[in-house]
Amino acid sequence: MKVNIDEIRKLCDPSRDQHILVDDIIIEKGAIEKLPEIMKEKYGQYKKVAMVCDENTYEAAGKKVEELLPDVITICLNPENLHADEHGVGAASEKLDQYSDLDFMIACGSGTIHDITRYYAYEHHMNFLSIPTAASVDGFVSTVAAMTWHGFKKSFTAVSPVFVLADSEIFSKAPMRLTASGVGDLIGKYTSIADWKIGHVITGEYISLPVVKLEQDILQDLIDNLDGLGAHDFTAYENLMYGLLLSGLAMQMIGNSRPASGAEHHCSHLWEICAINDPIDFYHGEKVGVGLCLISEVYKNALAKIKEGNYKVKNLVDVEFDLIHSKVTNEALQQEIIKENTPNLLANIHGSLLKEKENEIIAILEELPSSEDIISWMKKVNALTTMHELTLDESLKPLTLRMSPYARQRLTFMRLLKFYDFYDEIIGE
Repeated sequence: MKVNIDEIRKLCDPSRDQHILVDDIIIEKGAIEKLPEIMKEKYGQYKKVAMVCDENTYEAAGKKVEELLPDVITICLNPENLHADEHGVGAASEKLDQYSDLDFMIACGSGTIHDITRYYAYEHHMNFLSIPTAASVDGFVSTVAAMTWHGFKKSFTAVSPVFVLADSEIFSKAPMRLTASGVGDLIGKYTSIADWKIGHVITGEYISLPVVKLEQDILQDLIDNLDGLGAHDFTAYENLMYGLLLSGLAMQMIGNSRPASGAEHHCSHLWEICAINDPIDFYHGEKVGVGLCLISEVYKNALAKIKEGNYKVKNLVDVEFDLIHSKVTNEALQQEIIKENTPNLLANIHGSLLKEKENEIIAILEELPSSEDIISWMKKVNALTTMHELTLDESLKPLTLRMSPYARQRLTFMRLLKFYDFYDEIIGE
């Protein structure tokens, strides 16, 4: 699949100093064979290169990298309980710090390996090249490292790869569960786009319509190619990887995760930090996909209530500090959540504005596919769709919906729903 990076760059708004930081992307069968040529022609100034992988991704692609680049230093991590957190970074740093003169890195793996690599590369002022071994997440070209740091989900400033070599012969052979995770992460853009549009309508926050159109095209291509993923069709796999990478480029252009992360991600973040639940060990896209199923159902139910017209809105909504104190028993985490919600995102929003913007909100929510359609699409790749499949008790659903907006300081329709008098009913309380 040809990626025309120069065409994508045209979507950048120069008046807002938007940029794409990736030099180029190659998605094709046998792409990894081009590694020596790319390193020589584009990055020949670098003298000491380290590859970060884990034992699984070493078998999938790391061995081949060693064949192609005999001088590469291999940092192979134990995949058991390996996460993008202070422990994962510590394990990699312990090995990487032995080489004081490293000047370039290769991330050979999926999301966790990439976040660990980009974090280390940023801290040590290095560039890196990406070799994704699974189409599992949209963060390969991210400029932030999404980490669970001392129990709280944080986004650290990091670096994007300068080049992506995505070999479809490699990532199409990844476990189907990883591919399904990528589908969950990508299909979650339905609600994140709705949240961005509604945020723009309510507060006037910046929105890029070209980037929205890009994301919507990605979603349509994903739905059109889902059957091919089940049949292990190379074209379908390349299309999924392309969509995930484009989603990452959309975040690069905007400078944050707004185009690709909304209320569905906040559910995932809440579960990851174990604010209301015991620890769970699932892929990012699996948790996002389940969050999407919950949020899309709530949004469609809210749409029906708004269209009925006989609702009332509160004038002001404060942060539910009593709820946070009562439900989050870990005091340090409790304080982190309170800090994340100070100041109150809704402080300057009045309920009357939601009434005033009712027609625009309705139009945005009507564009969302139904939760039934979303679930049927995800089932085509055996993606997870319920809290039970995440080993979470279904009784936590109302609390998840109420608490998840507090996981991040970002305006979503899920947070705005707290203004409506039907709120308790639609979240199941």
